Amino acid sequence: MARSLDGLVLSPVADQAPGQVGTRTRFTYHEREGRIWAEYAGGDIVRGHLVGTRDADTLDFRYVQLKQDGTTSCGHCGSTVTDLPDGRVRLDETWEWESQEGSGTSVVEELAD
Repeated sequence: MARSLDGLVLSPVADQAPGQVGTRTRFTYHEREGRIWAEYAGGDIVRGHLVGTRDADTLDFRYVQLKQDGTTSCGHCGSTVTDLPDGRVRLDETWEWESQEGSGTSVVEELAD
């Protein structure tokens, strides 16, 4: 199993569609006893929160966010946690909106010190 996410700061490796999470977004993760949560902000996102569970190297969570234009949105995400060769953590994500149309994949990696 990959190491704990607790206290790690991660960021997407590529921008998504305009107005969504992107390379300027920072996620601060927390993990305790199979539960995960994070706060995120940056770029077009004023504030976001996610909450869910971890089973081995699989995350399952829901997210909600407030964008710069004042709109909110929410969705569901499943992620696989892996350790990179340089010791950082990577999340390979498959997500879908629940408040609007759309789904996709993304990659989020721990920021280097």
